[in-house]
Amino acid sequence: MTREQLHRTLHEQPADAPRRPIRMRGSDLSDFDFSHQDLTGADFRFSNLSGANFQGSILRDANLSFAGLTDVSFVDADLTGANLNFSGLSGADLTGANLSGVSMMFSGGARNVQPPILPPEPITLTNLLQRPVWGVLIGCLLGALLVYGTSGIIYFTNQIFTTNNQDIADVNRFIVWQNLTEGVTVFLTIYFLSDWLDQRFRRIWQRHLFASAILFVAYWVINTICYFMLGKEVFERLEHQPSSTPLVDDPAPWYYYIIVALLIGNAFLYVLRQGKQLTRKMTEQEFQLLNMEKLKTRAELDALQAKINPHFLYNALNSIASLVHDNPDKAEEMTLLLSKLFRYSTGRDGSHMGSLAEELDMVRTYLQVEHVRFGDRLLFSVDTSDEQLNKLQIPQFLLQPIVENAVKHGISKRAGAGRIDVKIYSQNECLCLSVHDNGPPFPDDMGSGYGLRSIQDKLRLLYGNDARVELQNEPYKQVLLSIKLSRLQQ
Repeated sequence: MTREQLHRTLHEQPADAPRRPIRMRGSDLSDFDFSHQDLTGADFRFSNLSGANFQGSILRDANLSFAGLTDVSFVDADLTGANLNFSGLSGADLTGANLSGVSMMFSGGARNVQPPILPPEPITLTNLLQRPVWGVLIGCLLGALLVYGTSGIIYFTNQIFTTNNQDIADVNRFIVWQNLTEGVTVFLTIYFLSDWLDQRFRRIWQRHLFASAILFVAYWVINTICYFMLGKEVFERLEHQPSSTPLVDDPAPWYYYIIVALLIGNAFLYVLRQGKQLTRKMTEQEFQLLNMEKLKTRAELDALQAKINPHFLYNALNSIASLVHDNPDKAEEMTLLLSKLFRYSTGRDGSHMGSLAEELDMVRTYLQVEHVRFGDRLLFSVDTSDEQLNKLQIPQFLLQPIVENAVKHGISKRAGAGRIDVKIYSQNECLCLSVHDNGPPFPDDMGSGYGLRSIQDKLRLLYGNDARVELQNEPYKQVLLSIKLSRLQQ
């Protein structure tokens, strides 16, 4: 569908006529006026929509992924459920747009985006401490307890090492060991129970109730052990001392200590559970981001491949058309060679990679197609310095656009015989792929051609800074691709 046909469909069709979803994938629709149109379910993937006007339009469930949306107007548009993933939204105006359920991964730069309504933040110790009033009170309480507890440790430890009364030293030593053992027991009990409690009980109060029961039993067991191992002898001695001894005056009720242990244990259970949930969320987000990066790379490679194949087909069919009447045998030969080429490009099962041997076989077939057209005006060679290199996996259609440029901008410009040499070798721990032709030297702006730009984009997406493209006129004319062998062998 052309721009004119699209215009008639949108603006000249009767309002009550049934409408089918618009399909304009990979189209150039820059500055097109879509205002106040019903574009429900429209497919604009990989399209250039820069400057388009969607003001007041209905774009429910529309697919605009990988589309160029620079300076687009979505003012008052209904984008419910639309897919804007990986789209360039630089300068796009989303004033008053309905963004319910919109997917906008790896898109940005839009103006006047209304933030989504977020669910209430879960209550955790971290965000409690950040609250103006309650955070201050809770922080003060925690600080007081920590300082008080630390001061108690210092006091009893000092009594152990400075008193001249052996009974006082032994009692303080028992108190220190008892409290340390209780603290370790409370934490380890909750630490080893927390996963089982999450699996066994669905309700939070059930977890805390069961944990409290276990802590109660553990508290009595550990205190009994401490008493018979460290305190029994000490307290038997104290029973024979005068009643005025301060060590036996008005001890605190036993249940105070149990309540404190239960509170601390339940606090540990809460904090551990919140920490596991936070770690799980971070891990899931990292996994999702990794998958989204892979999907983005694959989708961009799909877009590049979709552009290369029609471009090559167009040139090859023109070559066949020029021979149909003058030399039918050559036209038939070229058609068979072309079918071999497309078996290579279509039999990939969705993969973007292939062996170097397969890529070179495709290049030879392509050059044979062109040799039929050019005859003795085109000579070529395809050589590999090391047969082991043929097993390496490289991106599909990596060399073909370069060889095509060599024919189009090199051989076709010569009046006499032309030559193309493809050489594969390793150097400085890199795989080097050289395409040489004896046509006119490269102009300064040769890098802007689509064939080379697509190669640069592919190498950037797959290998980053571990691959590069060079255009050389000296000492001889060649396009040189180099990729680190370590990346290819991973």
